[in-house]
Formats: sequence, structure tokens, C-alpha cells
Amino acid sequence: MNFLGSDPFWRSPLYLDEDIQIKKLLLTHDPDGRCLDSELLLRAIQYIILYSEVPLTPLVSDLQFDAMAISDESNIEATISQEPLGHVIYKISLQMRCKWPGEDDLHMRTMFLFDLLGKYKWDAKMVIVLAAFATNYGEFWLLRELCPRNPLAVSIAMLKQLPNDLSKLKPRFKALNFLVKNMVDVTKCIIKFEGLPLSHVELDKEVDVTKSYIYVSAYWVTRSALACSSLISDLIAMKPENLDSTIIATWELLSLVCRSSSTWSHLRQQVDLCHEHIERKMCQKLLELFKESPINNQEVLHMLFASMDDLPLKDCSSQEKLGVSELKNKVVVLLISKPELLPIEKLLFLVQQTYDHPLNKNYKGNYEIVWFPISYSDTWTDAEVRCFNFFSNYLPWYSIRQPWLHSSAVVNSMKQAWNYEGEPLMVVLDSRGMVTNSNAIDTVISWGVWAYPFSASIEEQLWEEQNWTMQLLIDNIDPLLASWVEEDRDLCIYGSENQEWIQEFISKMKEIKSTGVQLEMVYVGNRNRPDDHVRNILASIAEEKLTGSLSFTTTQFFWLRLESMRRSKLRLRKTADNDHILDEVSALLDFSDSGWAVIGKGSSTDIVQLQGKELMQCLNLFSQWGKNVAKLGFSGAIRSALEPSSLPGPCSHSTVIPYAEGLIEGTVICEKCKRPMKKFFVYE
Repeated sequence: MNFLGSDPFWRSPLYLDEDIQIKKLLLTHDPDGRCLDSELLLRAIQYIILYSEVPLTPLVSDLQFDAMAISDESNIEATISQEPLGHVIYKISLQMRCKWPGEDDLHMRTMFLFDLLGKYKWDAKMVIVLAAFATNYGEFWLLRELCPRNPLAVSIAMLKQLPNDLSKLKPRFKALNFLVKNMVDVTKCIIKFEGLPLSHVELDKEVDVTKSYIYVSAYWVTRSALACSSLISDLIAMKPENLDSTIIATWELLSLVCRSSSTWSHLRQQVDLCHEHIERKMCQKLLELFKESPINNQEVLHMLFASMDDLPLKDCSSQEKLGVSELKNKVVVLLISKPELLPIEKLLFLVQQTYDHPLNKNYKGNYEIVWFPISYSDTWTDAEVRCFNFFSNYLPWYSIRQPWLHSSAVVNSMKQAWNYEGEPLMVVLDSRGMVTNSNAIDTVISWGVWAYPFSASIEEQLWEEQNWTMQLLIDNIDPLLASWVEEDRDLCIYGSENQEWIQEFISKMKEIKSTGVQLEMVYVGNRNRPDDHVRNILASIAEEKLTGSLSFTTTQFFWLRLESMRRSKLRLRKTADNDHILDEVSALLDFSDSGWAVIGKGSSTDIVQLQGKELMQCLNLFSQWGKNVAKLGFSGAIRSALEPSSLPGPCSHSTVIPYAEGLIEGTVICEKCKRPMKKFFVYE
């Protein structure tokens, strides 16, 4: 194979034997699967190069963050090669600094470095070489930066006999900076190629051509790094008269700049071509897989989690690295979102509805939630990496372990298949890998683990079995409320932003309760008010022990769930005109801030929703309708006062209501005439 391509540039007499040399280079390449986050390490290298000639105070926190992240990656290295990453970098940097007698030939020294790095993949070789150069380069400029004001730095510079005046070396350092930039650009191309999911698509011809350019590029990046390191080493004990030789050295560096620029141009075109072809084929293959009926979910998941690592997942609670086989024969819920995940209150509620749900123990091991964060752009920023690291260290689910290494072909395929545009999605794959719900996030928030296995058909079935009751409205957002619903107590939940109205409402309700009416009252905040205002009202109610109230977080859960219930209904193409539950939920969400209340009992369908003046006018007439409480219940008595046509006798309409616990003892109110309905039992 001609590794150098047909470009006449490679055929110059100076490099006539390059084909042979590249074949020798390949003899040193024997990777053993060592893992290294090349992209993250390269980011730290770029920081060193960028800030070597400027004050070191900017972005210190970012530098510290990268240092911590790289430290984690050295642990990955150590678990496979038994040699810490820091030791490898030091060993290579030592070879770059030292010129042993008879070893001035750059080619021989380049090949020796490839011998040392033979067990690494091409992208890892390049970032280790650049890291070794960056440590030498950074140490030199750090010493120069500290020299004017730090006595220790002055003493070290004196012992090394570094020149005080570098003005004559500016052309040389300018050429060096051009060369280093090209070295970084070439390395980025190699990292991008190594990150492509080549094992999942057939792309033989393009891959072979690209690899030939990678071999050449890797050689010249390493040789250029040696040349740049030699420039730094030559400054030690440099005599003033030797500074005039900088023109020759500059031209030598510029010749390497020309060669590396040409290398990068060819390599970039080839890698972009491979990426384009892979993205097209991956998207097509994924879409086909979603339409098939596979035996298990492994093929689909291997495609979705295609990365450079055989352990693409991690258990966030234990930080254990996991393979795709951990998800075999399980329902997999992909939580796709930005690196910031979700607003904190929504995230906490999602955890409560899944991991902390009372029923979760019954389904443990049957399903897994996997967080799949997607960056705003093709390149992850430091802020996004920090967000991911924070959340992935505390979530009780699984997550992608290194999402910045994930193939953009897979990411773009997912965006296309599930219409992801930035809003969080929960895509459900059954145990065979078939998509059963393209967005179950509102299902999970509304129903929690009750909705297992979270398919679209289960969502629809759950709604068909439900009536508008306090049990549905409250669910399990708060243990005390849930117990009151379970005990079938009369319950009043209310909200307002007006503290005077709240005081008036509570006073009137206490007057009614003093007559012997058993009624629990709970303040649930207001949907549209600022956080501080609701917190102040909650604190006031709690301090004066006026009524029961939820915690601020739980009030947010209450409204989040109602909003999810409405979206779930709308996604099922329901409207307020043809769906009673949607009508009631929408009315509750749209209540004004002046004050409102919802009164009901357990699983009874007799719920009254009132707001503002109408509510207070009705309560002020308690002396007239209070006598009906014993017979119709509190909500039924209120309804009879509001709708005089609601006569005590049973109505003439009929309806079939699915059995629900507690329904036998409860009163059912006709939705048409608002009268109590006479009950008959039908057995199927």
C-alpha cells in the first residue's frame, strides 16, 4: 500500500524513502486496549500553550478542573497498563529534553518515541507527545513569567543560564507557535477519526485512505514536537553570539509548518469524508433497527452507545463502569437532555417518582434509566463537562460515562429519530430494543412507577381507567396527604397569592369546622407566583398554625405534576371539550391568583372547584346548605347550594364506571344534572 497518497508533495527527493519509514512505523504499533480520554487531555494541553506567554491568573478554575479530570483518566490508564499516565508523560518529556551523544538525528529520536508508545492508539500517542512537549514548554514560560519578581525563579534561570533578552528570538517563537497550532489541529483530526463508530458500518475504502494519512501525520507531529522541544533546550546556556543563528532555526521550523499544514489539510478532508459517510449510514441503520423486531436489545444499545470505550456507561450511585450487557432484557428509559439536565425541582420530582417511589422495589431490575446528555454544539465546553460531572455523581440512575466522546453520528440520528430539539425526552425501549414511547417524561412524572413499562399504550390505558378524584389529584406527592386520601377524609386544597384573602378564607372555614364538619385543609401555593412570595405565605401559615401546608418543594411537585398531566392528555389528542379530566386540570392550572379551592373526598368523583368571590359567597351561606353535609358530603352539599336544580333524589341518567377501591361507599354525582346517582352493580 502507498501510505503517502499520490500528492507530489510526498514524492520530493528529501522524502523519497518515506513509504519505507512509515512501514517501519507501523511495526511499532501494537495497541493493547489502553484507555485514555484524548480530547480532555488535549484541552488541558491547549490551556498550557495558550497561557504560556500571558498572565496566568485567567481561567484558573478551568485549569484546576481539567487537572482533576485528567487525574481521573490516569487512574483509567493505570488499571490497564499498570503505568500511571503522569509517568508516561514524564518519560516522553525526558526523552524530548535530552540529546544523548550521537542521537541528534530527529528521525531516529522520533522512531524511538513511537517504540515507547507502541501500546497506545494513534490519538493517545499524539496527545501524550503533545503533553510531554507542553510540560517542557510550560515550565520554560512559567519560569520566565516568575523571574522578575520571584527570587527562586531568578536563581533557577541563572543556574540554567537562560538568556535575559529574548527579543531576537521572537521570529523563532512565532514560527514555533505556528507549528504547535498545526500539531494541535492534526491531533484533533486524529482524535475525531478514532472516535468514529467504525465497527458499526462498512466503510473500508475511505478508512484505509484515511489511516494512511494518519500514519504520516502522526510521524510529523512527533517529529515537530521534538524539534520544538529542542528549541527550548537549546536556550539553556546559550551564548549571546549564538542568538544570531535564530534565522536558520526559524527557517527549519517554518519548513515543518509547511509540511504539517499540508498534512492537516489532506487529513481533515479525509476525516470529514468518513464522518459524513458514517453519519449517513448510522442514521439509516438506526432507523431500520427501530422498525425491526430484534430478539433482544443488545444490537440497538450497542449502536446507541457506540464509543471508543467498551464500558460506555456508569452507575451514578457507585461510579462503577458498565457495559451494554448490563441492560440486556431490561426496559431501558433514555433520559435525553442538555448537560444541565433539568430544573432542580423537576429533577427531584423525577427521582421521587422513580427511584423513591413506594412501588419501585417491585420493579427493581426490570428497567433502568440511562441519562444521555447532548451538548449544545459539536464540542463540549468546560461548563458543560462540569455540569455533567456534578449531576452524574449524584443521580440514582445510569448515565453515559464520557458523553463528549460519543459519536456525533449517533447523536444526530437520535435527534432525527425522536425529534429532539433541546427539551428533555424520556425515550422508552422495551426488553427487545423496540421504541414503545418516544417521550414518556410526562407519563413518568404523572404516574411514577405505576406506569411501568412506560409504553404509550400503558399511558393511554391508565387514563382510560381514571376518574377525576382527589386520589388522582394528590397521588403520592406527600405522605400525609396520601394518608388522608386513603382514609377517605373530606379534603380541601387551596391557593392564593393574597394573604388577606387567605386569612379570610381560613377564618370562615374554621367557623364551619366548629359546627362539627370534619375537613382537612392544605395550602398548595400558586402556580404563577415568585418563589419568595410563596415561601413567605407558607412560613406564615406554619407559624400561626392556621391549616396544613406542604413544603415549598412539594408545592412545586404538585404544579409540575398537573402540568405533566395536561401535556400527557394533549399528546393523546384529547381536548377540554371531550375529556373531563383535562377540562378540570386545565381549569385548576388557569385559576387566577385571587384565591381558589378544590374540595373532595378520596376516590369520589364529586369534586367542587371554586375561586374568588363565588367561593366566599358560597361559604357565607353555610347556614342554609350545611344541613345537607351529613347526607351529601361536604362537596355534595356545596354543589347543591350552587346548583339548586340538584334535587336530593337520584337522576334518570346512566353511566358505567370501572370499579375502584372505595367507590362502593362513595357518592357518585351525575355530570349532566349534578344529582346523586343510584348505584347498581354489573359483573362481567
